[in-house]
Amino acid sequence: MGDIRRRGVVALGVTGLVAPLALALTAAPAQAASCTSQTGPYQKQVERFLGRPVDGKQSAADCKAVQAFQTKHGITPNIGYAGSVTWDVMDLMNKQKAVGNKPNKDGKCPVDKGRIACVNLTLQLSWIQDGAKLVHGPVPVRTGRDGFETRTGLKKIYWRDIDHVSNLYDVPMPYSQFFNGGQAFHSVGLSMWNPPGSHGCVNMTPTEAKAYWSLLKNGDDVFVYGRKPGT
Repeated sequence: MGDIRRRGVVALGVTGLVAPLALALTAAPAQAASCTSQTGPYQKQVERFLGRPVDGKQSAADCKAVQAFQTKHGITPNIGYAGSVTWDVMDLMNKQKAVGNKPNKDGKCPVDKGRIACVNLTLQLSWIQDGAKLVHGPVPVRTGRDGFETRTGLKKIYWRDIDHVSNLYDVPMPYSQFFNGGQAFHSVGLSMWNPPGSHGCVNMTPTEAKAYWSLLKNGDDVFVYGRKPGT
């Protein structure tokens, strides 16, 4: 595929971020909003997750702890309310932690392809394996939101660009490894739990995107399966 045509394919599917989210890559963290005194529907679960006294009643200290978590992960409004979005993020973190070092315990990612990058959309985890051997991960990732889902199936990395910039939104997409049209592994400066998700790309932390860059190459298989919560 020629370079001009190849760039066009990527432009049509630029997936990491749209303009408003692009600003979040470089903008300073938002100032914390005022804390709410209202008890949320997931108060006890959130208190337990944060190591707070579990009494199901909002306190000033509870609110500050919840608010700090929301601010860190880009959950809005960050007013310390123990609502469904905050609890969904925490619940996902619990499920990811429970996986331990056996991300392919269910055997859904192929073990007969040699080196392959696996993406479990349901758990928002990715890892690299070689046969049945775990090579790297699992690591949390941020995939496509509702309406912009990361496409499932067996793909191959076909183009890598370490300094890629989206030519639709002028958004940096460092360590891009494209495997399905404009969908790629790439680095972002956001929390992996920042809702609602990307526009189709598999977002990674800079550290993990660099690791994937060093471990993968053109022609390597990528297998995406499951369904992202909320899609």
